Amino acid sequence: MRVVLAEDLFLLRDGLVRLLEAYDFEIAAAVESGPELARALAELEPDVAVVDVRLPPTHTDEGLQCALRARRDRPGFPVLVLSQHVEQLYARELLADGSGGVGYLLKDRVFDAEQFVDAVRRVAGGGTAMDPQVIQQLLSRRAADDRPLARLTPREREVLELMAQGRSNAAIAGQLVVTERAIAKHTSNIFAKLDLEVSDDDNRRVLAVLAYLDQGR
Repeated sequence: MRVVLAEDLFLLRDGLVRLLEAYDFEIAAAVESGPELARALAELEPDVAVVDVRLPPTHTDEGLQCALRARRDRPGFPVLVLSQHVEQLYARELLADGSGGVGYLLKDRVFDAEQFVDAVRRVAGGGTAMDPQVIQQLLSRRAADDRPLARLTPREREVLELMAQGRSNAAIAGQLVVTERAIAKHTSNIFAKLDLEVSDDDNRRVLAVLAYLDQGR
């Protein structure tokens, strides 16, 4: 799997290169600025991009904007964005097209090698990998003024947060120490309460939930 990595801090960039290579990823390019990232994405056509939100020369949202342009040129192109802090606007921009293959992680998560690599693989496979803190803030923001979300029980909200992170029913059941059948019932209730069509596809159900949470920007 070919990866383009964009991170302006040399030590972190070098560490991520070594980590991904240790898990059998091929680093097509490791760059430090927005213009370099744009060229690498256009010329190399990697399988997935791992991108810091803030890159030179602007140090604002240069990395994110490069990633969004790449997704417009290649619909569904997998992008995992890294950020120092939760920025709800950035998360919503990533989710806006609803096509999947997106992730948003806080940089602290990269120090958990297995969690980070799992996120890269999930995004590359067309799934979604959202930082738990991002999901919690989106849920809290929507709960204040959205009646359908307020219909959920505390357990259903807990299941929804894990679904939105990209977890399967089996993974949620294992984390909450309940049966997979119980989680299937919770997910059915969630879709019914949120007026969302039930799907057996894990990625599509996550995208549906995230798209719902993103409404009313």
